[in-house]
Formats: sequence, structure tokens, C-alpha cells
Amino acid sequence: MNVSRTRKLLGAAFVMAVLLAGFAFPALASEGGDYVPSMYATFWALIPPVVAIGLALITKEVYSSLFVGILVGGLFYSGFSFEGTVLHIFQDGIISVLSDSYNVGILIFLVILGAMVSLMNKAGGSAAFGRWASEHIKGRVGAQLATVALGVLIFIDDYFNCLTVGSVMRPVTDKHNISRAKLSYLIDATAAPVCIIAPISSWAAAVTGFVEGEDGLALFIRAIPYNFYALLTIIMMIALAVMNADFGPMAVHEANAKKGDLFTTPDRPYGDGQALEHAGNGSVKDLLIPIITLIICCVIGMIYTGDFFSGESFVNAFSNCDASLGLALGSFFGLLITVILYLVRRVLSFKECMNCIPEGFQAMVPAILILTLAWSLKAMTDSLGAAEYVEALVKSSADSFVAVLPAIIFVVGCLLAFATGTSWGTFGILIPIVVEAFSATNPALLTISISACMAGAVCGDHCSPISDTTIMASAGAQCNHVNHVSTQLPYAVSVAVISFITYLVAGFVQTAWIALPVGVILMMGFLFVVKNRNSNKNEETLA
Repeated sequence: MNVSRTRKLLGAAFVMAVLLAGFAFPALASEGGDYVPSMYATFWALIPPVVAIGLALITKEVYSSLFVGILVGGLFYSGFSFEGTVLHIFQDGIISVLSDSYNVGILIFLVILGAMVSLMNKAGGSAAFGRWASEHIKGRVGAQLATVALGVLIFIDDYFNCLTVGSVMRPVTDKHNISRAKLSYLIDATAAPVCIIAPISSWAAAVTGFVEGEDGLALFIRAIPYNFYALLTIIMMIALAVMNADFGPMAVHEANAKKGDLFTTPDRPYGDGQALEHAGNGSVKDLLIPIITLIICCVIGMIYTGDFFSGESFVNAFSNCDASLGLALGSFFGLLITVILYLVRRVLSFKECMNCIPEGFQAMVPAILILTLAWSLKAMTDSLGAAEYVEALVKSSADSFVAVLPAIIFVVGCLLAFATGTSWGTFGILIPIVVEAFSATNPALLTISISACMAGAVCGDHCSPISDTTIMASAGAQCNHVNHVSTQLPYAVSVAVISFITYLVAGFVQTAWIALPVGVILMMGFLFVVKNRNSNKNEETLA
């Protein structure tokens, strides 16, 4: 109780100090020309997200932590002017990101998906699938492997992956007493890491768009064997499930789940999801048909925005698609077909279907709020020139460390994506630098370094509490967001360290056939050590 009170007092004191500092400085004056803050493109540009992430991990409260990070960014940008800070936070931050068409499309997709989950729950489809799965999926290992398998199958888009896998597998993992923290980790680890090695995905489209002067898709495919973080993450998930080798905070959550407590902490940020999961008169097909329909509609929506129906090839349509618009269109038609299906089958009445829409919206409010704040925080770092600072940093070291450059790029990508909460933004900064440095001199090192960019961006995104994918995974599993971050972090960092060593090897041997087996051996060795240590601890406890 005293620790909690101390944390709250420290947080309040910090906010008050920042606000007082804002009042102490004169109003921002920018007459003539474009305003450039004094801290632009310096190390200070990365401080706002570091503050937000640090406070979230210390206070276990994400909303105020994100806002304090935004506030620090506004103060840095305005030169500690009160008026300038307030205007920058709202005009250039919150209002700007909510006016962005891409962001609005993602929010629409979230709301519609929430409504579909509510519909499937009220129709009894989720409960029926849970009953079916309990007969066919045996034990905790089977439930975890089924979650991984479904996550790998839904490789089109990470947002779609997070929420779909969560809604389908939550009843199954609950049945087998798997913690919500573990479920959110499995969802998150099969979202971006799978999308970044899938040639037909919104992520492949994003990466190819940043590669100028090269065949982007061909380069993406050549880089897949070198995407060590993504490949080792998938191996780690499967090994953790089979070996029962959980460690760190996740081990505590899993131990509590086996006793019946799926959450460990009292917080239930996504409402009482169980209340909606009552058995109606629906069957398993009332879950499977909407999910399959949604997948098909979203794929059609994405290739439609890439001009597939105007003559473009399927691959080019994916490369040029607008994922936000495509997902919004696809989810809308998926929702429409689902409502018609339930009405025709007389599973739900029209009024019950319409009542599910605000219920689904309400379930997604926490995710929408965190996403909005995370996007606003990214706007603060962008306005402070974080991208330019990192670009200059990487270029200055590019000529000095050729063989170890892939490992350095991986670390820079991790740190940048962790601080900004965006993989795609990290791609946009690092990939053009790598192409410029290696396209004409060393094609093999170009492929490895491009992969290191992607792997580092996914790793940082995977670790970051302000990442939209991490937020979506919490929403999909209906897990406390800070619980998800704190339990996932040791797993992600462990894979990151092994990936770093593997990139060091790859930089010298310049072939995946040697480097990747080294990474796999290191990963399995690490998990065997963890497994043996856990066994020894259990024996000591029993003794």
C-alpha cells in the first residue's frame, strides 16, 4: 500500500513540476519562417517516449504515463512555453492524429471488429467453439500450440491478427487455465513477427515501398532467412509451450492461472468480457463463418485499394494497397454479412444485432484511447526530429563497422521502434540509409542489413508499451496492458540478445545457412538452461 501511494505521489509531483516549468517560461513566439525547436534532431528528441515508457512500467498505469510523455514532448518543442505547449499537444498532436485518414481507418476497423466479436459472443458462436475445442484440444500445450498455429495462419495484417486470434482463442485458453498475459504474448508474437516474414501482407507492402531503386519484393523475400528475430520468436513460442519453460513475471502469471486466477492483478481494463460470452442458440459455424468471411473481405478490401480490379497483379496490388482503408472496407462488409447470416438463421434478432454495435465499441474504448495517446506521442517525437537524429547517427557509423553493421542496425532499429512505438516509421528511417550504403557495393550485406532493419523494428515494436500492435494484443486477449508488457519484455529481450549474436555471425559469414542454425542452437540452449533452473527451484521448494 505504501509503495503504491509513493508511486502515485512521485507521478503527481513530476506532473506538477513539469506544469510549473511550463508557466515559468514566456509564450512561444515564431514570427517569420518555419519554427525549428532548439532540441530538434538531438538526443532530447527521444526523451518523451522514454519518460512515457518508464512511468508506465513504474506506476503500472498507461494513460497518464503516455500523456506525461506527450506533455514533455510539447514542452521540449515549444521551448517550455505554456501556450506553445498546449497548442502543440492538441493542434499538432491529438487533433492531428485523429484527423489522419489512415488512423481513422484503423479506428473504424477496431470498432467494427469489436462489434463482430460482441455479435459472435451473443450468438453463442464463441461458447460453441469453446465447447468444441475443449473436446478436441487437449491440455495446456495443445491450447497454446493451437493459438500459435492460428496466429501464423492469419498473416495478412498484424491488427487483424491480434483481434481475431484473441476473440477466437480466448475461450479455449481460459478453459485450459492459460493466463491472459500468456495469451497476449502468443497473440503479439504471432502478429508482427509473422507478418514481417510473409510476402503477402500489409507489412511486406510497407517494406517494399521504402526500397527505392531495387526490386523491393524480391529483396524482401531474400531477407526472410535472415530475419532472425521473427524466426527465433516463433521457435521460442513453440518451445515454451512444449517444454513448459516459462520464466520471469510470466511464470508467476502462469502459476496463478493454473490455480484459477487468469489475471493475477485485480484490474480488468476491457470490461467483463465473460458476460458477453454466454451460450445462445448458435453453433461453431456461427463463429467460423464470420471469421472466414472477415478474412476474405479484408483481403479483397486490401487488393481493391491496390487496384487489383483495375488490372494490377495480386502481388502488386498487395504492395500498393492502403491497409487502413482496405481493412475498414473489408470489416464493414464482414459485419454486414454476419448480421444477415444471424438474421437468416434466426440466431439473433435485428435489435440484438444492433445492440452489439455499441457493446463492441465500448469494449474497444481502452484500446482506442491508448492508440490515440501513442500516436500523439509519436507526433511529438517526429516534431522534435527523432528520425533525423537517428539517421545522422547511423550514417556516421556506416563506414566504420562493415562486418558488424547488421548487428548495429538491429540494435538501432530496436531502440528506435521501442522509443517511438512504430515499426513502419523505423523502416522508413533505416531502410533508405541501408539501400544507399550497400546497393552498389555489397548485395549480400544489403540483404542482411535490410533484414536487420526489419527485425530490429519488429523487436522494438514487440517490446514497446506504446506500440499499436502491443496495444492490440492486450485488447485481443482482454489483458491488463502493463501486465502484458512486463511479462512479454523478458521473452522479447532474450530473443533480441540471441538475434544480436546471430547478426554478428551473419555479418562475417554472410550466409543464413550458418548464422540461422547458430541462433537456433543458442535459443534451445537458453531454454534448456531455464527449464533446468526451474526444475531445480521446484525441487528446492518441495524439499
